[in-house]
Amino acid sequence: MLKSVILFFALLFSFSIVSAQTGEVTGKILDGEFNDVLAFANVLVKDTQTGTTSDFDGVYSLTLKEGVYTLVYSFIGYETKAITDVQVTANGVTEINVTINPTSASLSEIVITTSIRRNTEESVLNFQRNSTVSLDGLSIESIKKSGASNIASAIKSIPGVSVQDSKFVYVRGLGDRYTKSILNGMDIPGLDPDKNTVQMDVFPTNILENIIVVKSGSAELPADFTGGVVDIITKDFPSKKAMSFSVSSSYNPDMHLNSNYVTYDGSGTDFLGFDNGNRDLPISTTSTIPNPASANNSTLEGITRSFNSTLAAERKTSLPNLSLGFNYGNQFDVADNKLGLIASINYKNETLFYEGFENGVYQKDEDRSVYDLRFDRRQTGDLGENNTLLSGLLGLTYKTDNSKYNFNVLQIQSGESRAALFNQATQISNSINVDKDNLEYTQRSLTNLMIGGKHTSSDSNFITEWKVSPSLSRVYDKDIRLTTFVLNTDGTTGISSDAGFPQRLWRDLEEFNVVSKLDFTKKYNLFNNKAVLKFGGLVSYKQRNYDIYKYEVAFRSVTTSDFNGDPDAILASENIWTPETNSGSYIRGNFEPANSYESTQNTGALYVSNEFKISDKLKTILGLRAEYFTTLFSGQNNSGTIIYDNEQTIEELDLFPSTNFIYEVNDNSNFRLSYFRTVARPSFRELSVVQIPDLLTGITFLGNIDLQPSYINNFDVRYEYYGEKAQMFAISGFYKKFKDPIELVAFSFVAPNQFTPRNSPEAQVYGVEFEGRKNFNFITESLSDLSLNVNISLIESEIEMAKGAGEEYESRQQFARDVETIDDTRTLQGQSPFLVNVGLNYKNEDSGFESGIFYNVQGKTLEIVGFGKNPDVFVQPFNSLNLNFSKTLGKENNSTITFKVDNILGEEKESAYESFGTDKIPFSLRQPGTSFSLGYSINF
Repeated sequence: MLKSVILFFALLFSFSIVSAQTGEVTGKILDGEFNDVLAFANVLVKDTQTGTTSDFDGVYSLTLKEGVYTLVYSFIGYETKAITDVQVTANGVTEINVTINPTSASLSEIVITTSIRRNTEESVLNFQRNSTVSLDGLSIESIKKSGASNIASAIKSIPGVSVQDSKFVYVRGLGDRYTKSILNGMDIPGLDPDKNTVQMDVFPTNILENIIVVKSGSAELPADFTGGVVDIITKDFPSKKAMSFSVSSSYNPDMHLNSNYVTYDGSGTDFLGFDNGNRDLPISTTSTIPNPASANNSTLEGITRSFNSTLAAERKTSLPNLSLGFNYGNQFDVADNKLGLIASINYKNETLFYEGFENGVYQKDEDRSVYDLRFDRRQTGDLGENNTLLSGLLGLTYKTDNSKYNFNVLQIQSGESRAALFNQATQISNSINVDKDNLEYTQRSLTNLMIGGKHTSSDSNFITEWKVSPSLSRVYDKDIRLTTFVLNTDGTTGISSDAGFPQRLWRDLEEFNVVSKLDFTKKYNLFNNKAVLKFGGLVSYKQRNYDIYKYEVAFRSVTTSDFNGDPDAILASENIWTPETNSGSYIRGNFEPANSYESTQNTGALYVSNEFKISDKLKTILGLRAEYFTTLFSGQNNSGTIIYDNEQTIEELDLFPSTNFIYEVNDNSNFRLSYFRTVARPSFRELSVVQIPDLLTGITFLGNIDLQPSYINNFDVRYEYYGEKAQMFAISGFYKKFKDPIELVAFSFVAPNQFTPRNSPEAQVYGVEFEGRKNFNFITESLSDLSLNVNISLIESEIEMAKGAGEEYESRQQFARDVETIDDTRTLQGQSPFLVNVGLNYKNEDSGFESGIFYNVQGKTLEIVGFGKNPDVFVQPFNSLNLNFSKTLGKENNSTITFKVDNILGEEKESAYESFGTDKIPFSLRQPGTSFSLGYSINF
């Protein structure tokens, strides 16, 4: 018996030793011709009988003893590729993604031998080179090299891409309206539902498979983009169990540890991105607030006392920024199938302080000989912001022999607290000087689910994919407070109706979206070549409710100079109106039906496209997409004279053709030519009669119920050359013709602070784009770790002004300055004239050290179109120069320390009025300063 026990444990111990000496090689095999996975391809360990085949998703896996191997990848009719120097470590996972290409019919076999390192770069380039549309991609390998912690940081290296406010992506200098962000091929709303792009800094890079930026259209893509589509693709099956934790902090001498920071007491849960109820509207939205002079005024005192009495901003010491992240991924065997899991939790707390900020609203003088602008209002002061972002992502994937099922849930919670102390002077409407306290809080949340499946036939020639993605967005402006004290000439302060009584605002936005998509792919032979037929459809439903509740503090028998300019004295207990005294401060106001609305948008789409070869070198992709789009609106105008009850404001059935030609000049270069039609539709807020004030700036946004979609015809031409070691060169040209472009313009001849969206007759945009990535090994091999990435876009835009009485061209002529010549064309609102991205990067694989310096700038861009007395507003160029350092640590290089410096040049962010014969005057001016950040991450 004892011998048996000893033998059992000896065998068990031996088995554990053998198991510990094995590792795994896994990866994905791709079809180099059609940029798709290659199902049922062969993988063989050279000089052995060990091998496997890829599944319907192109994924393979091999368990091998510790050592160095050569792997051979093959498929009937395709080249055979051998990857050398494949290192297998005990209990480790080596990931190798391979692209193999078809062989010529005249050749029986082509054998290509390459190293594992070269193969990684080749996979990235092959995906871009063999794409049916013009695109740029970042694989997970490229993202790791960049050292970026989130998508907003990583995507900066993609040609023609710029990142605004460190989170929103624009393509080819076109604004938000013309760039679209999608997640795993599906449309999702962002934290700002009125933007077409999703906030990119909520996605950590270590949960990504890749990022694709598509610049030319095809039938299977959504029609509502023009500059580009950014597709964020998350991992579904991690290659091995992986956990990581990251922490970073940044310090800005102008913003952090500053005792002049402006803030106010909010709630105990602000640090988690939501209010705990402290800012909730304290009364029912249907409550009627009595007048103090009415007979039934007994409830007025209680209502007034229920409102938060804090109206003053205060000075405190600001804290540095903090970011935390945790990620987990693994795959499990479930019987003969596999289950993949990814999970991510990320937290960011960012403090901003703009000391000496400036806002201005200016107009031209009535006298045409006067060139200087006059201010309707000019604000200078200090602005403090604290932004909290908490996000979580969970993804499950279940794979069988011929099917794959996905479930993803994304939750984002954000809270933005803002306080400002500033002086405002006015010159035109009424000449007064005031001090203001502004307190704001915006709570945003997004919940998105995605359920999908992929099913393939036994020969992988027919594929069905389906996805359903519901989401709920909520944006709550909670208790926005603005208090204004007039500065009298005798040194006293007071409150007057001319300057405005203290205001309180609650704004609630809730939007529900559900998008369903069904796609079919059929592979077949045409003209003795492989061809791919794609067809499918999409249904989208979006519904939004928007409500505004406005209140103000009024006074009865009160001398407001007794408050001595202290906002907190206004609702102090002893100063509140009571029935006994019949004097004091009290609340009045109610729900505003004129600024509330309900609206829906419905989209139904069908598409078909065919990809085939006319000759061995010429690939053609023809497609047609049909979209039926409707909007319904309920609301009323400001005077209440026009009421909309679920009225249909847009109904359009549109066809969106697309054509892409790719001519293979040689093995390393392509020539591309494409045409596609797209649309830019008005947002919910734009297509309404709502009036939305910004209490800080005093600017009011006015909806336009008569807006129509803008249609764009797009033409692209591109030559691209691919070299070794991720080197490439490309030159592109593009032309875009807009019909009825939507622009943000001044509302009328004389209103200086009201802006609205309007359709202009037509516009055109044309430009060239240069891209280059060069390794310095051409000088000497010792510089092979140094590389340069340069991309430059030069763009011209021209829009024809609307003519006739009361239109833009006539208004510009009417208020032209002496000797000023007015053209009937101008630049397109939101279009940058140039874009420059330059990155110089050094990375040494052996030492684990990487450094890079990155420069980005966009040209002066028209932000608001002038009208009448109101001049144009332009976003001024911001020269962004940033420096990054990173170093891997530990025997297994499983931890990294990073150091970054942002805005080295100390540039200021400015939007400015520009008018003939006078200097630029700030519309908005902020000094972001230079920030220094230090981070640490570890992988388990």
